[in-house]
Amino acid sequence: MMLRKTLYGLSVLTAAALLTFTSCNKEHSSTGGADKARLQVALTDDPGDYDAVYIDLQDVRINYSTDTSQGWVSLPNVKKGAYNLLDLVNDKDTLLTDADIQPGKIEQIRLILGTNNYVLVDSVKYMLTTPSAQQSGLKINIHQDLNEGITYKLLLDFDVAKSIHQTGNGNGNGKYMLKPVIRAVMQAMGGSIRGFVLPDSVRTSVLAIQGTDTVASTYTAAGSYIIKGLNAGTYDLHFLPSDSAISNKVKTGVTVTNNVVTTVDTLRLQ
Repeated sequence: MMLRKTLYGLSVLTAAALLTFTSCNKEHSSTGGADKARLQVALTDDPGDYDAVYIDLQDVRINYSTDTSQGWVSLPNVKKGAYNLLDLVNDKDTLLTDADIQPGKIEQIRLILGTNNYVLVDSVKYMLTTPSAQQSGLKINIHQDLNEGITYKLLLDFDVAKSIHQTGNGNGNGKYMLKPVIRAVMQAMGGSIRGFVLPDSVRTSVLAIQGTDTVASTYTAAGSYIIKGLNAGTYDLHFLPSDSAISNKVKTGVTVTNNVVTTVDTLRLQ
């Protein structure tokens, strides 16, 4: 029993040490988004009868308004570049962006493409004509509410077989046009835990633990913290203040529900 307690204590300390080591890089995403929703946009595809289909992604934009002529906002951290859609079949997907955004109802999303879009047919490269994709983008209706403090994954399911059309006489001399058929699926990724620690002047690591596993961690900013993207279940919260003169605290039995932010009572370290 003593050995088990020792190992458990070491696992908590190790997690805290790792959190401290990486805190400079994680500060914005861990605490800066406490009043935001978090949106992950991913791309997947259904099979198509081509060697490869590349789209040249340059931007991802969302709109909270039904007026599509204005109100578009570019998401940060977009992974620009060429994507072979046929690499993303059989339940594979790739993350296009992961961003903290204003909560609210997203009406539409746009994928802005560059000029290097093409299809390979029998090892021959054909450029894809993409009407308006470089200017107004590939528009997909969303009409989904995103709540503060919740992480969402928006999966864009590209149907290549229905999206590419050959023009001309069909003897291989024609052109290929991209008229995208994309299905959008929005899913809440678990729930979140929010709380406040006093004194708020003491920077405190907060660990969400199930059994002996540290599932997620963050730290306080002016006393406030939020841990997003937790699977539904029950967690123990461990509070490790940076001031060694203050003892660690534990709050047990915190329940997380999908698409819900669980608010924990204010914790006083001393």
